[in-house]
Amino acid sequence: MRLPFQLARRYLFGKKSTNAINLISGISIFGLTIGTAALIIILSVFNGFESLLSGVFNAFNPDIEVTPKVGKAMPVDTLFLQSLAEQDGVIDYSVCIEDLALFQYEDIQEIGKLKGVDKHYTSVTSLDTCLLYGNFQYERSGVQKGIIGTGLRNKLGMQINQSLNPLTVFTILKKPRAGREFNKQAMYPAGVFSVQSDVDYEYMIGSYAMASRLFEKPNQFTSIEVKLSEGVDENRITEQLRQAYPEYVFKTRYEQDEAFLKILNIEKWIAFLIVSLTMILIAFNLVGSLWMIILEKKKDFSVLKAMGFTKQQIFNTVLLKGMLMCCLGIGFGFLIALGFTAIQKSMGVISIPDSFMIPNYPIQLRIGDFVIVLFTVLFVGFLGSLLPARRASQITANVNSF
Repeated sequence: MRLPFQLARRYLFGKKSTNAINLISGISIFGLTIGTAALIIILSVFNGFESLLSGVFNAFNPDIEVTPKVGKAMPVDTLFLQSLAEQDGVIDYSVCIEDLALFQYEDIQEIGKLKGVDKHYTSVTSLDTCLLYGNFQYERSGVQKGIIGTGLRNKLGMQINQSLNPLTVFTILKKPRAGREFNKQAMYPAGVFSVQSDVDYEYMIGSYAMASRLFEKPNQFTSIEVKLSEGVDENRITEQLRQAYPEYVFKTRYEQDEAFLKILNIEKWIAFLIVSLTMILIAFNLVGSLWMIILEKKKDFSVLKAMGFTKQQIFNTVLLKGMLMCCLGIGFGFLIALGFTAIQKSMGVISIPDSFMIPNYPIQLRIGDFVIVLFTVLFVGFLGSLLPARRASQITANVNSF
């Protein structure tokens, strides 16, 4: 294999008798370079969006979410809570209850979700760090307060920290009585939060006591949100809890938004597949370059055959030449992708419309993507080199018979 490799390298970098061959070879390497860089950049942009949106969800979602296996709510089990607190790796937990509610501010009404949380809520999530303004308060001097998503606040046209017009929350009574069909509670939003997702348009956070009273579900929960120690394996702990308490549903951070993240991942690999298909078109330039080399070097191949070169050695020479061109394209493509990533991160040359949460496209490199792109381009180059290599191996020792 050593001699075919040396010949392949010479045919790639050596001087050609025809400038067209140099031009076609250059175009082939350029196409492979652009294709390789495009694959890395596309995967990196999707990685950036995945990390960005995961970070957004992490502000609202806990490390582990515990929900009833049957029904929307179930009674709080103090023995389970005690066992949960003693679980290795668990720092804290918060008992929550949420359901649909009607929010009315002056003459404007909107359907959303009221989520009642206890005093431990800010220690199991980082929602308090997402306040645009105001304070994270549930109650003050007997007055019910809460924090509201920026989208829901905008739909209601509310003003924060004013005491003249409270927000009224309505929930449906389980059993209408005396002409009443709703429970209602006046609330004064103390702050506005934003996690840049649909949560902003749906949720208002209040106290657990107030929400459980409105929903007529005393001492019940719809979710228990758990905070884990830094660095622990949440999948391992979640699996242990599932085996110990089959009557509950335990979800990791990923599983809480699994459907969305799966769709994002599918879109990522569809984009990768589309660009990979274009690499097949680019490989036609590689095929053309190799055919030109065969036409130019047919006399050399005939002489090599006469000197004892086997068909397999001729085949390997042409095949290695094609693979060397791929390697050059891959190397230049990786350099372009690395350079573009550095420029995008520092200068943000490609921006996103103002309506999005960040001004520029996020981008994040991952070693695994480089490995996938490496093998993808090499595979395409291998397929493109097979036919010319096979044709070269059929050249006879008689030059005039070619």
